[in-house]
Amino acid sequence: MPPFPLNLADYFGHWPSYLVFVVIGIAFGIVLEMSGFGNSKKLAAQFYFKDMTVLKVMFGAIITAMSLIFLTTALGLLDYNLIWVNPTYLWPGVVGGLLMGVGFIIGGFCPGTSLVAAATAKIDGILFALGVFFGIFLFGETEALFDDFWYSSYMGRYTLPELFGVSTGVIVLGIVVMALLMFWGSEYLERIFGGKEKPEPRWRYAAASGLVMVAGAALLIGQPSTQERWERIADEKEALLEARAVQIHPAELLDNIRDPKIQVVMLDVRDVTDYNLFHILDSTYIPLDELTEHVEEFLQEPPNTLFVTISNDEARATEAWRLLVAESVPNVYILEGGINNWLDLYASEEFKADHPIREDAGEDELKYTFTAAFGAHYDAAYPNPEDFEYEYEPKVKLEVRRGPTSGGCG
Repeated sequence: MPPFPLNLADYFGHWPSYLVFVVIGIAFGIVLEMSGFGNSKKLAAQFYFKDMTVLKVMFGAIITAMSLIFLTTALGLLDYNLIWVNPTYLWPGVVGGLLMGVGFIIGGFCPGTSLVAAATAKIDGILFALGVFFGIFLFGETEALFDDFWYSSYMGRYTLPELFGVSTGVIVLGIVVMALLMFWGSEYLERIFGGKEKPEPRWRYAAASGLVMVAGAALLIGQPSTQERWERIADEKEALLEARAVQIHPAELLDNIRDPKIQVVMLDVRDVTDYNLFHILDSTYIPLDELTEHVEEFLQEPPNTLFVTISNDEARATEAWRLLVAESVPNVYILEGGINNWLDLYASEEFKADHPIREDAGEDELKYTFTAAFGAHYDAAYPNPEDFEYEYEPKVKLEVRRGPTSGGCG
């Protein structure tokens, strides 16, 4: 597993880790103040093309972070799947952006810069910050009136590489080049509208060249595939498979299904024909070759979610487990013995008489004979655990969620 991002609570404890966040927040505020972002006149000048500091500082920070993120993910030092990316709600986002932009022009601040101004006792910053808190309260009290619109046009964790259908490296390099051209254009506008004649420092050319090189390296190396991600952790994870540490007994799965504190997601990766013949109630059919397309939604599930991969025996389920673990999906286990073992334990004698075992069943094939596709319409698809007593070694241990769970804007 790539070492970053780190779970600070593992190193400092729950509450001490918040001190780190406080220090980061204070440092961020200091940088904003040093950049002049506590001055509403300087911020408002952005919209009149007189002072483009906002664009240069904020967009400079964006492209620096973006370039370093995707270079480190390309090198395997950072796990991109564990980074929060705001989900896209297209039209609410457009309307919200317009409202925030109008507020920025009128008030001269955004929420983050208003707090910086308030911290330095600027009256306009204090009033703007109070307005922000009032707006938050008003939104919370009225959101139910436009709830349908607020959650409309959901596109998930949608990014520019998906939009344009090109590699991440191409987008990163393209945005860096675009930003540098914008910086050049903004300085030209400052000279025309702001009468700014002071020459910019020459070190910026070295910084720009460095950013282009970092973005170029991210493009040349490329983002790791699922297979490459697996190869980086294979030694550690294969040991779990060999020790049978992630193959859970059917009775343990059944107990977790009945546990109201746990959300169980059963992923049936068999052929659709076998799934239609018989499957466990509430299991979800996903073809093995389409499994990674659902990683984003798996990562958004709550921390108490248990993922269990299912096949006829264990071969496909094990491959599915490898794919999900490589993509950093937490709390993934394999149904021990698959559907065949499940039926061995929970199917009635009458069922077994009507569905005799196939002598020619191959590896990871459904060994019981079915003449009709009844899916989960069998008693064995939803057995009552009180009718069966099986002893097993508990293996499920829900990990602390390291994946993306929240985000925000400064």
